[in-house]
This record gives sequence, C-alpha cells and structure tokens, in this order.
Amino acid sequence: MTKAFIFDLDGVIVDTAKYHYLAWQKIASNLGIEFTPEHNELLKGVSRVRSLDIILELGKIEASQEDKDKWLLQKNEDYLSYLVDMDENEILPGVFPVLKFLKEKGQPIALGSASKNARPILEKTGILNYFDAIVDGNDVSNAKPDPEVFLIAAKLLNAKPENAIVFEDSVAGIQAANIGNMTSIGIGSAETLNEAEYVFKDFTFIDIDFLEALIKK
Repeated sequence: MTKAFIFDLDGVIVDTAKYHYLAWQKIASNLGIEFTPEHNELLKGVSRVRSLDIILELGKIEASQEDKDKWLLQKNEDYLSYLVDMDENEILPGVFPVLKFLKEKGQPIALGSASKNARPILEKTGILNYFDAIVDGNDVSNAKPDPEVFLIAAKLLNAKPENAIVFEDSVAGIQAANIGNMTSIGIGSAETLNEAEYVFKDFTFIDIDFLEALIKK
C-alpha cells in the first residue's frame, strides 16, 4: 500500500521560522511597530503579502501598494541573506530518519509550503532528492487554511486526498489538511494544534510502528 506524505517546510523540516521573524522584525522596527515572538505566531502558515498586512494592522499603518511592494522585497532580501550559510544541520531533529524510512518503503513524498524559497532550502540542506513533488508559494493562489497547496501536492503524487498525510506546525496548516479531507499530523504544541488528528512535539517522537500504521490505514 502507498499513501501520499506531504510536509510543510518552515517549522516542520527546517527551523527557518527564526529567520522569517528576524526579517519581519527589521521591517516592523523601521516602521516603528513593536513586533514580538507572540505577534510572529500570527504569521505562521500565511503568505508573505498577508503577513505584511498583519504587521501594518498591528501598527495601525496604511500604506500604498508601492510601499508594500518595496517592504516585501526588502523582507525577502533580508530573509535570503540569513539562508546563505544553511546546511544539513538546519534539518530539525528526527526529520531525516522519517524521510529515509518513507523513501525506503516506496512512499511518495511532497512538500506543501507557502514559502517561495522552498527549493533552494531543500537543496542547501541536502534533502531535495527525497521529494517527488514540490508545491510552494509560486504554485498557489490561496493561502492556508485553504487546502489548495495540499490538494495540488496530492494530485502530483497521484493520490486521493483521503490517502494523503500532512505534517504541519501551524493552526492554519492543520485546518487546511482537515478541510482537504487529509490526515493531519501536528508538529509542536498539542494545546495549539488541538485540531490535528495526531500531535507530536517533534519528529523524534514519531516511531516506525506509527508510520507503518499510517501506511496501512
């Protein structure tokens, strides 16, 4: 039996969330807006455009599209500057053994992420070859909790949504998987990700027996 295993990127495979935070914090600071780690939680799983809107709302700032475009470009340039030295050490604990097991079992694997920098990140961390399909922010028009990104990924893996299993660290991502009629697995806080079918603190808590059971489910 085969299923379709779909992974989010930021906070699931690699911890690039910290770099997004630093880049957004720089933009917010330049605009005189306080932007805390708690505020950053509001940006999880949402698009870059929507993230900027949320920050501007926090500061009660109205801006022209020209200014927004300038800040979005600046944010991405700052973010990319943090990624220059990325390597396999950025992969979160337990992720690589799970990918390796699934690949050995012949299970199709896809990335489903809002990030527009997904491919270079997978290349820099040395795991691009584990993915049979990549769907990122360049391929979708609707942000999570819309299930579009996961539905496209499942289709590319020739799988029905009910046979797809999604690993996510955001509430919006879990909701997207659920709306798409997929098995949702939360990576992070059980309290925050309470809408997920299963929740694990991180991938080190996921054992082979659980993965075998998912494949046979």
